[in-house]
Amino acid sequence: MKLRYAGNTHVGMKRGHNEDNLRLVPEENLYIVADGMGGHASGEVASQLAVDTIAEFFQETSKDEDLTWPYKMEKGRTYEENRLGASIKLANLRIFETAKNDPSKHHGMGTTVVALCICGETIYVGHVGDSRVYRLRGEELHQVTEDHSLLNDYIKMKDLTEEEIENFPHKNVIVRALGMKETVQVDVCHEEPQHKDLYLLCSDGLNGMINDKTIRQIMVDNRDNLEVCIDKLIEAANNNGGTDNTTCVMVEVLKE
Repeated sequence: MKLRYAGNTHVGMKRGHNEDNLRLVPEENLYIVADGMGGHASGEVASQLAVDTIAEFFQETSKDEDLTWPYKMEKGRTYEENRLGASIKLANLRIFETAKNDPSKHHGMGTTVVALCICGETIYVGHVGDSRVYRLRGEELHQVTEDHSLLNDYIKMKDLTEEEIENFPHKNVIVRALGMKETVQVDVCHEEPQHKDLYLLCSDGLNGMINDKTIRQIMVDNRDNLEVCIDKLIEAANNNGGTDNTTCVMVEVLKE
């Protein structure tokens, strides 16, 4: 299996600084996007801690498979699912402890995160918060992750109309993030990719500005050049307001 990948981030049209971070770790087939939150640039600190900790955990466990993990294996999950989940839990703990040890600078900081890794013939996705993973298969776009947001909770509890979803007053409220508590629940899933499946990891600065229909069309039209495709997605988000930082990472699976 061969991979093509690319990533980019943009501050947007309204924000003074970028609290998003991304990390491409091709030697581990690992790709990460984090969207930070918190005053005094603390969001940027949290998202950087997240991507760095996850990458370091993968690198260390790859070098030494007998390394003692900070968390027990969860029953019902494979080794790779546990590895991904443990890396995100460790990131959560480091962010929480950093904020606790320096509350004057970092009180209340946190971050969403989404991480995708490939092992053998399987794609693994772990996430906390409302950053997303999409998969484009042919011309069909599918959202792989489920938002940990107040809006999504309402959608699951009630049959909201498109107008009610559009006018929901608390769209930016998330119900799960790294750094908020000492422990965190991490969603992990896996699937078997097909040839030329294209995965998009993004912060909500993208899907908050443009809808899935627009995301799908840009991906379909520009999939031959991943860098251009990402630039077009970010440009579309900025042209539609760009009220948030926007980060995109793309990974295409090419089966030989």
